[in-house]
Amino acid sequence: MTILSITDLSKKFNGTHAVKNMDYQFTPHQCIALIGPNGAGKTTTLRMIAGLLQPTSGNIIFEQNKNMDRRMLIGYLPQHPVFYSWMTGSEFLTYSGQLGGLSKAKSRQRCKELLDIVGIIDAKDKRISNYSGGMRQRLGIAQAIIHKPKLLMLDEPVSSLDPIGRREVLTLMEDLKKEMTVLFSTHILSDADEISDELILLRNGEIIESGKMKELRQKYQTTKITLQFAESQAFYEEKVATLANVRNTLVEKDSVQVITNDITKARKEILQQAVQEDWPLLTFKLEQASLEEMFMKAVNHS
Repeated sequence: MTILSITDLSKKFNGTHAVKNMDYQFTPHQCIALIGPNGAGKTTTLRMIAGLLQPTSGNIIFEQNKNMDRRMLIGYLPQHPVFYSWMTGSEFLTYSGQLGGLSKAKSRQRCKELLDIVGIIDAKDKRISNYSGGMRQRLGIAQAIIHKPKLLMLDEPVSSLDPIGRREVLTLMEDLKKEMTVLFSTHILSDADEISDELILLRNGEIIESGKMKELRQKYQTTKITLQFAESQAFYEEKVATLANVRNTLVEKDSVQVITNDITKARKEILQQAVQEDWPLLTFKLEQASLEEMFMKAVNHS
């Protein structure tokens, strides 16, 4: 099921494409990372979907709510949110709910629920000026979802946070996808690698790769296997090197690094040989392609 479709979405500034011919379908309860270097078009894309920026061309359609005001379906937190620092967290969130069309009573009810969900209920009566960076981001996310949107969009939500605040917000994002689709932009590949179900890789405003993380990992899977033996690594490196689908081997500290021609066939060969000859094999690890490796391969192939 698709909740949002964007087709042939483009935006030009002074004749130059910031976003070009973007197509993507968003499904429910997924965490989707929009990644790319600075200037790739991430913020422009989010602002167009949010209705804050008019596309030069293309369509943005909420498939099941085509006649509904888009603002009721979207929650958006910009990279640098602005708060009324003299307000308390509770006052700000209640006020935000009323701006979003909720009654005062409903705003107060949602405020209490959300402050608990985002983990700052104990600070509800503190002025926002006394909030940490992580607490402000949590409050900003609460403000963005007070009207129960179908799509929550976060622009670089953890880029300015310390490690503790970053961890808090990433964990919260994982929890929120149970209730809605989460789309967030980032240039921090490790964050996207950690919590994303799907990925959109941007370069110069164009999608150069996209899809489910599992499928992308298979597509860009590395051909490297790491082995570790209880006895001499060099002795077993020589044995592994003779196998038909092993292209190269290297002893690296306390392990043997194996580069293969075909990782599926090499895995079978190594394990069969290990069983037949009773090798003292302690570790057998297929190296998973990191998001950085995937990104670099996609860039080089595009």
